[in-house]
Amino acid sequence: MHIDLRVWLDHFEYHANHRSALPAGSTDGLTAYERRLIADSIATFQLGEQSEGRSLLRAAQEYEKAHSSAPLAQIVSLLIAEEQHHAALLGEFMNQHGIPRKRSQWTDHVFRFVRKLAGFELYLYVLMTAELIGKVYYRALEAATGCRQLQGLCHVIVADELAHVGFESDLLRSVHARQAPFSRALRSVAHRAFFTGASVVVWIGHGRVLRAAGYDMRTFLRACAAQYSFYLTSAPPLRSVLGGV
Repeated sequence: MHIDLRVWLDHFEYHANHRSALPAGSTDGLTAYERRLIADSIATFQLGEQSEGRSLLRAAQEYEKAHSSAPLAQIVSLLIAEEQHHAALLGEFMNQHGIPRKRSQWTDHVFRFVRKLAGFELYLYVLMTAELIGKVYYRALEAATGCRQLQGLCHVIVADELAHVGFESDLLRSVHARQAPFSRALRSVAHRAFFTGASVVVWIGHGRVLRAAGYDMRTFLRACAAQYSFYLTSAPPLRSVLGGV
């Protein structure tokens, strides 16, 4: 399968030059109850968004060199920068509303450890797992609060991540096209199991916010599974991924 990396480079370069700002809001836009509800949860996601991505970029550079896939590494670098921008926006919101930041979180350590176990393909799967579950989470966070500023911030992050997972799924299909069918099937089973496990972990860690948005464990896992199926077991057209961006 051929992936048009030039299209993705154009997309990420455009967004690098047109960064979203934190939506305007007042410090009383978040109620005391909402602050207690989301504080620990949003701090965990903010920590996860701020990875420097050095190992991922190194893996992308190695893959690009091995498969003559320029400008893959440049795109990955821009994607990492966009994730760091999300962390900055979340951090700015937290600062405005007196929500303390986290220095470490065991789930963040687990994701980073797993990413280092293998090559570029596993990096992509772990990154996609975080972003697909994150899409469900941020939509839930938007629904769980009446704070217009936070709702706008969630909308900004989800809009960016629609393109992220589109690029990552596009790239994974290209990687899979190089593999034998049996090997591809085994990897798919392992990756699906990892995704399901990660979804359960997020439910355990962020269940209060998710329940406030109307999810129970079954409906949350179903929503995450639907994201996985759309991006990794079907082939959304590029236009639907980038539409309106």
